Amino acid sequence: MAKLYFYYSSMNAGKSTALLQSSYNYRERGMNTIVLAPKIDDRYSIGKVTSRIGLQTDALTFDTDVDLFDLIETDHKKKPLHCVLIDEAQFLTRQQVFQLGDVSDSLNIPVLAYGLRTDFQGEPFEGSKYLLAWSDNLKELKAICHCGSKATMVLRHDESGNITQQGSQVEIGGNDRYISVCRKHFKQSFYH
Repeated sequence: MAKLYFYYSSMNAGKSTALLQSSYNYRERGMNTIVLAPKIDDRYSIGKVTSRIGLQTDALTFDTDVDLFDLIETDHKKKPLHCVLIDEAQFLTRQQVFQLGDVSDSLNIPVLAYGLRTDFQGEPFEGSKYLLAWSDNLKELKAICHCGSKATMVLRHDESGNITQQGSQVEIGGNDRYISVCRKHFKQSFYH
């Protein structure tokens, strides 16, 4: 039976690299994968999953109103899929996480979702919250804080480098806007 997997971490843990490696491993064995990415993530290019170390692949993009089960089932009918991979899974909706569970349960295709667990205020993203609740397997990928401890949180900073506590939950950015830190340094920076 196929399973729904959630690989989560703070930023800079290699989530996209792990996704690309997983897709490559399937394809190297002659199996078909589909890589999905939210249309909102335009850091590198819409329709691409790109890792910080320079690896990339084409991705099918989706918005929050797209039925992922229907999208995947349509592709599966064209060519049998052996794995579905989702980048930036924190941007999924509750309903889309439910649909991904249906992909595993009804279509018997493993789904590997990669994303952030929490936002810059320490709050869970909607997609992450339901992936943590409904996934069959959870795997934390490790990032490192500047102190050497495991980074589990993310801080957002402004153009001047000052930590910001206000703003929309979703603001697309990379190292130019965010820094991964341990819980201790998150609390020191965010609450002081």
